[in-house]
Amino acid sequence: MEKDVKQLLDYNFFDPELLECPYEFYKLAREQAPVMELPSPITNAKLFLVTRYDLVVEILKDTAVFSSNFSTLLAGKQEQDEQLQQIYDQGWPQMNTLLTADPPEHERFRALVNKAFTPSRVNKMHNSIQQIADELIDSFIDNNKCEFVSEFAVPLPVKVIADQLGVPRADLPKFKRWSDAFIARLGRMISKEQEIECAKDVVAFQHYFYDVIESRRLEPKDDLITDLVKSEVAGTRSLDIAELLSIIQQLLVAGNETITNVIAGGMLLLAQNPEQMALVQTDLSKLENFVEEVLRMETPTAGMWRVVKQDTKLADVELSAGSLVMIRFDAANRDPAKFEDGERFDVCRQNSGSHLAFGHGIHFCLGAMLARKEMQIAFERLLLRLKNIRLAQGDYKHLPNILLRGLTHLYIEFDKVA
Repeated sequence: MEKDVKQLLDYNFFDPELLECPYEFYKLAREQAPVMELPSPITNAKLFLVTRYDLVVEILKDTAVFSSNFSTLLAGKQEQDEQLQQIYDQGWPQMNTLLTADPPEHERFRALVNKAFTPSRVNKMHNSIQQIADELIDSFIDNNKCEFVSEFAVPLPVKVIADQLGVPRADLPKFKRWSDAFIARLGRMISKEQEIECAKDVVAFQHYFYDVIESRRLEPKDDLITDLVKSEVAGTRSLDIAELLSIIQQLLVAGNETITNVIAGGMLLLAQNPEQMALVQTDLSKLENFVEEVLRMETPTAGMWRVVKQDTKLADVELSAGSLVMIRFDAANRDPAKFEDGERFDVCRQNSGSHLAFGHGIHFCLGAMLARKEMQIAFERLLLRLKNIRLAQGDYKHLPNILLRGLTHLYIEFDKVA
């Protein structure tokens, strides 16, 4: 008896089961409806899903038609909910800065923040990242097993970004909770009770970092917050408190959540593909390309919103002004038209670096250099110190989030390198 073949309309994009393993759906969508209208549970506007590599790049290049100003989505239900609004009123307004600003405002923020993310600052971080990685490995290596997400993938980037922001590691649990709150709001799959908790966390974050900002004005230090407070560009006003808080919020999330997810995803790929792990472990010069292939296969920012500013056409589909577009980086990054046999993990793939994990165009991730460095150092230390890495349990799940993709846990076993 033949097995029923699922058709594109049989899938519900917002089903957590689909988000757990979306790749068969993406394949059908790229082939049959690369610009696909979805029923929208989150907005009254029309919503379209874009899955093909060339179309995602086209959208990212055209900032006049496809706006990044989707801040009303980020606001969650606060605008319609008095209880939520009362909580948010205790903090500062959410500002359109890096993620949700369009030109020409975006250029101002980019210029000011670039002053804090110089190559020299990132390069100076090498030894401290390596030390953090080794200390984390030390904590579990003698057990010959670990829960990799909580014991390595979470603490490494959280410690790195805390050190760079110049805030005490003792407060790391707070940063992780606040970061999770921002992610939950962005992912649009939470209850009213969770919305309230997230709102309280956002305000707590703002008051904490307001105090840090004010202390840096009085007593500058060698850290990112001081750089942001002092940042000046000719003809441009400096960042005000609400803008600083918005940027620090984005750095906190991008600086830990996405790197946690891609490091954990990279370890899963290694454990599932021992022949690829052997290629890297016996030739660490492949590490750089391995990192790009992990970013392609385990794209941590799976999707992002855009708002259509004027009537347009994309792949012969009419998009009216006011429509929402969900661009799927993780679908584009497996597009066989761009990446031959795109579902296959290949650490020797020649065009791995063409992935869209960091976006494209003016919104290309300003922390890409730091993310790559953290990944390269992390996996270098892991592969030098652990061998025969394998899955200890077969069941692993991803967080139910529309925009970000990350494992909830990953149990591994390994042997210690003598």
